[in-house]
Amino acid sequence: IMVETVFDTLNAKAALFAIESFFEDAEISLPIIVSGTITDLSGRTLSGQTPEAFWYSICHARPLAVGLNCALGAKDLRPYIDALSRVADVPVVCYPNAGLPNEFGGYDDTPESMAEVLGSFASDGLVNIVGGCCGTTPDHIRELRRVIDGVAPRQIAKPPARCRLSGLEPLTIG
Repeated sequence: IMVETVFDTLNAKAALFAIESFFEDAEISLPIIVSGTITDLSGRTLSGQTPEAFWYSICHARPLAVGLNCALGAKDLRPYIDALSRVADVPVVCYPNAGLPNEFGGYDDTPESMAEVLGSFASDGLVNIVGGCCGTTPDHIRELRRVIDGVAPRQIAKPPARCRLSGLEPLTIG
């Protein structure tokens, strides 16, 4: 289950609570991915949280992965993905728009330019999962796959002391 394009963390927390309540009632469990969105170059969600604060607000849900999507183009997401990758002890996902919408409602990032930027995120060890949001096409995804083929995934960070002291074990994948 994916709770995505989160711009208001309180709403995301309500969604995570509802999902967990359903899981308990149905006696099931499924992986959850949570993806926030940075709404402008302030580097914050619409509700005012930095990527680090976003992570600490939702990490109790023990998501399979956490990331950022939508809003800004890949190039402008770099510092925010970098910040998130430093604190998250789960895989990091990034699937931005193909740039910001232009005056005609289209998106101007070419498959090559978007793949180059996301490829640098991968080669610099910032992400585990990449893709595209608004304005991306199959050509964007094909080029992205070509660029990241063979790149090692991000190493999962050791959980912060706060999480270790809570008694929660970090989620391990693979």
